[in-house]
Amino acid sequence: MNKKLSAIVLAATTVISGVLAGCSGTQSESSAPTPSTTQPSASTPAGKTTVQFWHSLGGKNGEYISAMIKRFNDTHDNIEVVGTFQGSYDETVTKLQQSIAAKTAPDITMLERAYVQMFAEAEVLEDLTPFMAKTNTSKDDFPEGLMGHSVFNDKIVSLPLNRSTPIMHINKTMLDEKGLAIPTTWEELKKVSEALVVKENGEVKRYGLSMPYDTWYPIAMISQAGGKFFNDDATSIGFEKGEGVKAFQYLKDLQSTGALYYPPAQDSGNIVNQMFTSEKIGIMFQSTGVMGTVKSNAKFDYVTAFLPKDVTFATPTGGANIAMLTDSSKKDAAWEFINWVNTDPQGGQQFILDSGYLPFTKKMVESEPIKELWAKDPNRKVAYDQLQYAVDTNKDVAWPQIMQEFFKAIQAIMYDNKPIEPALDTFKKEAERLLSE
Repeated sequence: MNKKLSAIVLAATTVISGVLAGCSGTQSESSAPTPSTTQPSASTPAGKTTVQFWHSLGGKNGEYISAMIKRFNDTHDNIEVVGTFQGSYDETVTKLQQSIAAKTAPDITMLERAYVQMFAEAEVLEDLTPFMAKTNTSKDDFPEGLMGHSVFNDKIVSLPLNRSTPIMHINKTMLDEKGLAIPTTWEELKKVSEALVVKENGEVKRYGLSMPYDTWYPIAMISQAGGKFFNDDATSIGFEKGEGVKAFQYLKDLQSTGALYYPPAQDSGNIVNQMFTSEKIGIMFQSTGVMGTVKSNAKFDYVTAFLPKDVTFATPTGGANIAMLTDSSKKDAAWEFINWVNTDPQGGQQFILDSGYLPFTKKMVESEPIKELWAKDPNRKVAYDQLQYAVDTNKDVAWPQIMQEFFKAIQAIMYDNKPIEPALDTFKKEAERLLSE
């Protein structure tokens, strides 16, 4: 393990704070204060293998994953999975760092997909390939758009679990009242967003568009403009032809007319969700993970659609994967649970039906319950269909630090009205310094 990875992963340090890109909407997924823990039964028989599983889902999603674990335990006499809520994705990473250093790591863990490489290159994640071969499964059983953070150094070190993408959430009633079609391009989005603005005495009472404070959405737009966040070998920033300037200039132009409401950084996801359901904005870019909440609170015709394209459609993915720790002494039992989650209809498939995350195996996608769900609620299918345009452009072991530098650029541009090009140049220099270390 090289010095950099050792310092990042094995030292018991606090992970960089801030919202993790690709997790917009996870405030509602992972920050609920009530821990979600599945305890082993009091009458655990002698010889029964106990598997420790750490996860980052609180609130309703925590209840859903605890129910999934209980279904496994109720149907397996030889294994007891203990699921423990460890806080947000970032908090889970911090605790994993500490537990790996102390040799007290769990057997399996939920790991936000952008952090997988950091742990994989530190060689603390088990290669799942041999286990998959024994159970006749392969990476081809999973949608390609969700596998971007699973294979490192020719090893399958994680598999998709609770995965999401940003999509466009639309108050169709509001658009219909204005005779507006759902936008599919940036140009159309600009016209619709501006047409939805309502001003009274010079004050904006209704905005056209909003999105949470997150790196997710600018990365999506840079990709839609034809750029990449990192170049192909992750040695420099990949938007060399002005794609970054183009994306941020587009946002600033909308912001200047009241067509875009850019929320405060603190609690931005909830702020945007509430503004959308209270009809203070007509369109929002948000995670798939908020669809259930929005649907239950919306008093209008609510639909979802792909993020609009500029020169191309593109979307990052988010959410977390499941991984096995190399120090686990219970790998066969741990794999039995992971494989059950992937293949049993009462495993991950039921969790997906309950929670609203993306189906993460091809078999789930083809299952009757998922097909019935999509027929009943077409909004739920949009995110999966958009996976054909999935991009993973923030893959590097230094991403957590680079993410913070990108946040600084976003703050300078969107909040402080600093010139776009110099702010991005400053970010680029600092990011490339981090990439070279």
